[in-house]
Amino acid sequence: MTFKKFAARLALLLVVAAVVRASDNVPAVRPATPVLLRGGTVHTVSGADLPATDVLLRDGKIAAIGARLAVPPGATVVDVAGKQVYPGLISAYTGMGLTEMGSVRGSVDLAETGLLNPNARAQSALNADSEHIPVSRSNGILTALSVPLTTGLVAGTSTLIRMDGWTWEDLTLRSAAALHVYWPNLTVNRDPSFPRPAAEQQKTIDENLKKIRDAFASARAYLKAKEGAGKPIDTDSRWEAMIPALKGELPVFVHATEVKQIESAVAWATTEKLKITLVGGLDAWRVVDLLKANDIAVIVSPVTALPLRREDPFDAPFTNPAKLQAAGVRFCIANDGASAEMGTMADRNLPYEAGKAAAYGLSPAEALKSITLYAAQILGVGAELGSIETGKRATLIVTDGDPLEIPTRVEQAYIDGARIDLSNRHLRLYEKYQKKYEQLKAPQ
Repeated sequence: MTFKKFAARLALLLVVAAVVRASDNVPAVRPATPVLLRGGTVHTVSGADLPATDVLLRDGKIAAIGARLAVPPGATVVDVAGKQVYPGLISAYTGMGLTEMGSVRGSVDLAETGLLNPNARAQSALNADSEHIPVSRSNGILTALSVPLTTGLVAGTSTLIRMDGWTWEDLTLRSAAALHVYWPNLTVNRDPSFPRPAAEQQKTIDENLKKIRDAFASARAYLKAKEGAGKPIDTDSRWEAMIPALKGELPVFVHATEVKQIESAVAWATTEKLKITLVGGLDAWRVVDLLKANDIAVIVSPVTALPLRREDPFDAPFTNPAKLQAAGVRFCIANDGASAEMGTMADRNLPYEAGKAAAYGLSPAEALKSITLYAAQILGVGAELGSIETGKRATLIVTDGDPLEIPTRVEQAYIDGARIDLSNRHLRLYEKYQKKYEQLKAPQ
């Protein structure tokens, strides 16, 4: 067998392995009759906590909230007395559904090749059978922004998904949620031992910045020509995909971490007259006045990170959300989206990112909002998700405690009124090896 044939067979086996590991969970069916959650403590997030309160779910929406609600004919009554009812958690930066195993290339569809791919769409690449979905939702994450991750510059559009469905169409809440721009790293390493000279590094930085500016200039010229009175022009899918962003119809999310990146991105957005949201923002606490003056929201990703510099306080990433909140900067908290690129299931740890911020200055109420209501508002779905209010989507969780605390278990989850199967691969493996140790302990 030639090496080429061997490599091809190996690649095929790896892809098959990825398929074999598809989730066995069956998507839920929305109930035809109402569901009444009876007697739990309802954490509305947008208002006060309501002890011993009922929540009525009907036609995928929250129909009523109150004490001892009348049971509608044919309704299913679920006793949640002594339990806590929260809105479903929202992951605002993830590769959910776009990657399965980082070591298996056939299961990774996070990015296109090249630096400029504004026409790339996360939606059509979503894998509804991903094992990551049931693992994450078992810890309360019921909505996620699936983002094209890339080492390029303009990565394409993200998709807001609900974490249950047979196909990518079923998963989709917003097919195009935002256009993603990855701002170049502006740091020049001047260490003599570094393999690339400082001048060469600076040249690359300048070239990348120019490519971003030129891409938006080309898109504007394309839009002007298209709307002009002249003859029709040839369609260019790259610039076509950027038109909604240029018109202000599609948000632009700029990924920038370090202070120089953030300042450069804000200056660029001001020149382009674009409304941007900052993603990453570990240095956002250093430029709160700039962000506040320009009304730029921040998706803090992540909180549990190392400081960017040796001289930074050890808790600089942990206190970042509290400093943004104190300065009046809109923000939410997300995981490190880069973890998805490696095929990990870090999304399940989202509530603990908020919990870390709550331990370092952010109030518990604000920490909860940072992964529910604030995330929904920044993603443009605040009228539908993020809090328990009449008329919003019936996407919520029932727990035995505070979801920001590690010992808390999510006991029930509902997406658009349908009760979700919370089993997952991690739980099945846990139960399997529990039996192993039970057998080892059993008398012979």
